[in-house]
Amino acid sequence: MTLTKSNEKDQKILDAATKFFLIHGFSGTTTDMIQKEAGVSKATMYACYKNKEIMFAAVIEQQCSNIQDKIISIETKASNLRLALTEIGKVYLGYLLSPQGLAVFRVCIAEAIRFPELSEKFFQVGPQRMANIIASYLDKAIQKGEITLTPNKSEMMANIFLGLLRSEAHLKCLTHPNYTISEAEIAVWVNYVIELFLRNINYQEV
Repeated sequence: MTLTKSNEKDQKILDAATKFFLIHGFSGTTTDMIQKEAGVSKATMYACYKNKEIMFAAVIEQQCSNIQDKIISIETKASNLRLALTEIGKVYLGYLLSPQGLAVFRVCIAEAIRFPELSEKFFQVGPQRMANIIASYLDKAIQKGEITLTPNKSEMMANIFLGLLRSEAHLKCLTHPNYTISEAEIAVWVNYVIELFLRNINYQEV
């Protein structure tokens, strides 16, 4: 789809706002910074977004949409639960620990008091959506006889699995901005978590 000039300016403003909000947060970002980066007049900027709050909301809405698209794409057609959790775990943790994933998490947590509805949406389309996907795979595994688990515990166990995945790696990356983790390290951790998790739900490959 070809963008109109109006839409192009809107996107430039949103891109500039995203850059600064994800680095400096809401309070540390000024409209002057965004206007100069976008290369538009103040009149144009305020015609697109009436104030900084609306601009910030648009940025988080877009990031939430990106997260949701990313998570939906993680769904797999793997033949068994072990393979499904391995594939999902690597992609999810890889995104969560990426510079973009960490920046979105930091700003949503930092601004949760000021913008509770946006932080709630971030939770719904991110962690909650991911837990729902994992729970659906656990339900399928129950039906196939792969695991011994009562269906009403699928969501709880899905959240436990995600908690194990995030664990120290996520906290360390959040608190050490210069720390990076390799794909190989992620793969090792994902495999360890899966072995631990599957043992606790009596996994039997079928």
